[in-house]
Amino acid sequence: MDKDTGTIVVLMERLEKQRLPRIFSMQEKVDAGEPLDDMDLDYLEKVMADARGAISLAEKHPEYQLIVSKVIELYNDITDKALKIENNS
Repeated sequence: MDKDTGTIVVLMERLEKQRLPRIFSMQEKVDAGEPLDDMDLDYLEKVMADARGAISLAEKHPEYQLIVSKVIELYNDITDKALKIENNS
């Protein structure tokens, strides 16, 4: 197993078991019109840090590009909705 493979395995496991469940929870929250709290925003920053790290790996391993782009898409959707909620309150 090369270094990239080990890193990808760790990132994918973290994404599947930790990040995605919480991201989906935040998406439900903003879809319901609820604002994100500071803990949610801090968590989204961690998610994007992971995604940034995964982008370079996905460039070398195209089989992971779809999942990385989906996480970024979810992040953008959540933050856009959260900003609209914040501006309307």
